[in-house]
Amino acid sequence: MRRIEEALVTVNRALVAAALAAIFAIVFVNVIGRYVFGSSLSWGEEVARFLMIFGAFAGAGLALREGRLVEIDLFVSVFPERLNTMIRWGAVVVMGLFMALVFWFGARFVAFGWPKETMATGISRGIPYLAIPTGAALFLCHLFFFARRFVSRDFESDGDYPGQDG
Repeated sequence: MRRIEEALVTVNRALVAAALAAIFAIVFVNVIGRYVFGSSLSWGEEVARFLMIFGAFAGAGLALREGRLVEIDLFVSVFPERLNTMIRWGAVVVMGLFMALVFWFGARFVAFGWPKETMATGISRGIPYLAIPTGAALFLCHLFFFARRFVSRDFESDGDYPGQDG
């Protein structure tokens, strides 16, 4: 199981990094093209937007692992540790149910958008919409592996990912 978790984190980090690198390259080429050569990529803004949305959805599970999701713990912190632990397990269940719904409705949204085309690239709208169920599935996988550590507030830092030296 540990090797599967390590592979999940490694692949997820690579996907987010690739999306960010592609966004940077597209925007950089577009700016240079527009201000130096007087023309830009007609599809650049649309693709960069799609990649930014994908990066946000794909990075949510990694944010969970680092404790970077928004949390208001002032109210919870006044309770005894045992009740605090039960509340955090409840949060895991709610996150899991919510992301399962996001996956379900995201998949339906992909099917809805599949026959339609995007404006600039002319690809199926279902392709960029895949970011929703893909991100939800990645989040659910991270939640499955990380739930126990989430409850104990054992968050990871940059060098603490499974399989990473640091």
